[in-house]
Amino acid sequence: MAAKGTDSKSGKLSALPNVSAASAKKLVAAKIDSVAKLAKSSTKSLQKAGLSEAVAGKAIAAAKAANKVKSVAKKTTTKAKAAAKKAPAKAKKAATAAKSSAKKTTTKAKAAAKKAPAKAKKAATAAKSSAKKTTTKAKKAAKATPKKISKVAKATASKVKKVAEGTGRKGGVIKVPKSVNQFDWMKRLKKR
Repeated sequence: MAAKGTDSKSGKLSALPNVSAASAKKLVAAKIDSVAKLAKSSTKSLQKAGLSEAVAGKAIAAAKAANKVKSVAKKTTTKAKAAAKKAPAKAKKAATAAKSSAKKTTTKAKAAAKKAPAKAKKAATAAKSSAKKTTTKAKKAAKATPKKISKVAKATASKVKKVAEGTGRKGGVIKVPKSVNQFDWMKRLKKR
């Protein structure tokens, strides 16, 4: 059985690039029987186990790379398991949030529907009172307009009188024809 365990350990090491089956057996004999131990080893310790300096350097580099891949895979698996455990709880929480949001929206809609008739009535009352005020103002303005016009007319007439008095002219307005043809004597001449 011990030989079988040794073979499996050397098989794992020989699976690494640049590590032959013979090199793997030498490493297992030197008690470097896992990829993690090989990654932590120094070049000198591998040379003592019977490997050349070049092979030792390549074996350590391969072991470190394999170890890194293994640790990344382990972290990814752990994260995936944790996410898988949390997924049902998150889904339940999202469903609860959606349900409560829908309930709030329904409640708000009902409240708005109840308030709508009151708001419409209030708006209609405001419009009615505004129309009444506008009508009253228009009536007052209509009543005041003739008085204003008569005041303006009287003021204008008095100004015209003052201007006429200032010129010293007496009598009516003299009509002056615009052309010679409009003079009376020209009209008589044309009739002959």
